[in-house]
Amino acid sequence: MSALESKSFDEPDEVRPFAAKGEVQMVTLADSMVSKGRFEPGWRWSEHVKPIAGTESCQSPHFLYVMSGRMHVAMDDGTTAEAAPNQVVRIEPGHDAWVVGDEPCVVVDFGMSPAYATSGS
Repeated sequence: MSALESKSFDEPDEVRPFAAKGEVQMVTLADSMVSKGRFEPGWRWSEHVKPIAGTESCQSPHFLYVMSGRMHVAMDDGTTAEAAPNQVVRIEPGHDAWVVGDEPCVVVDFGMSPAYATSGS
């Protein structure tokens, strides 16, 4: 394996849609997966991913860089926060999240579970 790899989200390895409210594009480099998510206004994990995942809350960890838009995160323990452009956010498993406002939220995730938005998540 080369010590240098490069991929583009223009040609992702995989795309997982969110019931007409966005999608996540994934690229894999060596053993690491990086995703770029586009969450449309009105997107909410508990409405658009929960039916796919089959869990009560999101069980994937996330390590996000927010490019645009805003997302509110509510942890199962009641802790809440809002992610905004140019922020880096770490989210542990056990949360719900939703887009705030009328602008899509676009994030790059360096810590998502490979099973995110599948029946294995």
